[in-house]
Amino acid sequence: MIPDFQTVMLPFLQILSDKKEHLTRDIVTAVSDKFNLTKEERNYLLPSGTSRVINNRVGWARTYLSKAGLIAQTRRGAYLITDLGLELLQSQPGKVDVKMLSKYPAFDEWQRGYSGGASHEVKTEEKIEQLGSTPLEIIEDAFYKIQDDLAFELLTKIKSCTADFFEQLVVDLVLSMGYGGSRKDAGEVTGKSGDGGIDGIINEDKLGLSRIYIQAKKWEGTVPIDKVRDFAGALSSQKTNKGIMITTSTFPASAYEFVSRSNYTIILIDGKKLAELMIEYNLGVAAKEKFEVKKIDNDYFEEI
Repeated sequence: MIPDFQTVMLPFLQILSDKKEHLTRDIVTAVSDKFNLTKEERNYLLPSGTSRVINNRVGWARTYLSKAGLIAQTRRGAYLITDLGLELLQSQPGKVDVKMLSKYPAFDEWQRGYSGGASHEVKTEEKIEQLGSTPLEIIEDAFYKIQDDLAFELLTKIKSCTADFFEQLVVDLVLSMGYGGSRKDAGEVTGKSGDGGIDGIINEDKLGLSRIYIQAKKWEGTVPIDKVRDFAGALSSQKTNKGIMITTSTFPASAYEFVSRSNYTIILIDGKKLAELMIEYNLGVAAKEKFEVKKIDNDYFEEI
């Protein structure tokens, strides 16, 4: 199990107790070994996929220990334990956490400085201490919770639209993902009876060298497997082997098994995935707030 960043603090200090300079990457390895992390745990990524969880937690432990004056940076990516850090280890603490660090004046001053006030400081530190999450993890968790709520609201909105609008929506989505060039040139909503289950046609590329057929159906329950088979048959009648089937509901496991064994390339997009793609490609949604998480650009501070 990957330790939270507060659990990492004491081992971090212990690794530096030899009074030698240690590189951050070596500390990550040593901490991973200390907790017997598996290969999968060592490579486990944050929800955003931007960095490994263990690297993130060791990084935040490093920041907090540094702000308390227990370790010091000697050069880029290298750290050394301070006399204050050695003094703490000599007291043989059972653990080192945010609550303990708050007793150090330098750490307390840093917290008050970046928190923007005592009230915000208390709320932030209580959440960090209770959850054991790093500030970045808290931000990411909140972001993806907001995304999940938006996806649910978006799918509810889609279900209230007419069938004709839904058919046009899915063509707009595929166009926004980079297929074809424009709605006029690349997207065509058929909407005709007797179309063999084809609701839209999209160019796979801007030159129109290959066409992809779309079926878009609003469905309340799970889509029956025979509907997926019928769509495959419709592709055969159109002399094509590529299709996208989109629904507002879900597909059964048998549908995914069928398309995996089929001679046709059929992509199944259920309601949840549809909403996620609309959010990703900004279709039917608009930005409300924007936050940027920045870090030090060490290259800027390299002296020439």
